[in-house]
Amino acid sequence: MSFITLLGLLAGTLTTISFVPQLLKTWRTKSAKDMSLPMLIYFCLGVFLWLVYGILLQALPIIVANGITLVLALIILGLKLRYD
Repeated sequence: MSFITLLGLLAGTLTTISFVPQLLKTWRTKSAKDMSLPMLIYFCLGVFLWLVYGILLQALPIIVANGITLVLALIILGLKLRYD
């Protein structure tokens, strides 16, 4: 695996796991009142487009990072809709 691919995977891992604390806090507190609904919607759409872009380029780091980030962001969005 090339250095560039490893760099992309590391960057994707760090940005993806940054959502885990927010997801856990939202889950535990059963509150997402401080989360902006429009921001979450735009973010999910943006991450989805990055995922499509990565698939078209066949770029593993982009695909993996944005696929996982999209799942986490959609869960947070779902919790926002459920708890608000």
